[in-house]
Amino acid sequence: MACETWRANLDRYLDGELAPADAADFSAHLRSCADCTGEILQTVQIRRLVHSAGKRYTPSAEFRNKIGKQFASKPRRARFSKWSIVFVPALVLLAAALLLSSYFDRQQKAEQEIFSELADLHVATLASSTPVDVLSSDRHTVKPWFQGKIPFTFNLPELAGTEFSLLGGRVFYLHQTPGAHLIYQVRKHEISVFILPDSAGTLKSLTEGTASVLTFNTDTWTENGLRYFVVGDANAGDLQTLAKLLQGAG
Repeated sequence: MACETWRANLDRYLDGELAPADAADFSAHLRSCADCTGEILQTVQIRRLVHSAGKRYTPSAEFRNKIGKQFASKPRRARFSKWSIVFVPALVLLAAALLLSSYFDRQQKAEQEIFSELADLHVATLASSTPVDVLSSDRHTVKPWFQGKIPFTFNLPELAGTEFSLLGGRVFYLHQTPGAHLIYQVRKHEISVFILPDSAGTLKSLTEGTASVLTFNTDTWTENGLRYFVVGDANAGDLQTLAKLLQGAG
């Protein structure tokens, strides 16, 4: 019966609609309840499948242009008047503003999709019975394990004297690009660190800095041709401290 209460709030937890205290309690419950972690893992997988299916049938630019031409009205001989001097520049400015607004809206949507997907990966990984493929607190064990599995190398920080500990790592994929997924822990809070090549496209144009996505705090930056993402339910200060340790490792 107790789990029924938790499961009633499962969607609200994934959508970031729970109060911070309730979200923290939910996260703690997931770490101790195999049934609920399995339920949330299944939900995340279904959401990712639906998200992928929604992109499968996106019309191409060529198709949209073809349809647009079919419905375009025949050109008519322009009639100019003294009002054209005022209206034409105004219409040009309005069109430019609409295009610029549309660009930023698409960019913001693309960023939200990436962070939401990484948040889902974070939840799914922690809910899994085998969250990491290499289980070790030794950075000298974890880093070499990735050699040959991902097309880049990276450095990990020395954690001695800090509150952070390294639990292990695994390979993950974002938009078919392989990357390194590391799991850190601080005061019973797990934090995911995702590392990918900072390739051209959406990743290269992401806004750097801290943010809040659903129930998680996030941070992102680029360094040495790599894009780093930090995602977790720990407080923003802990994420920034871990980010500085990673940045200091080069």
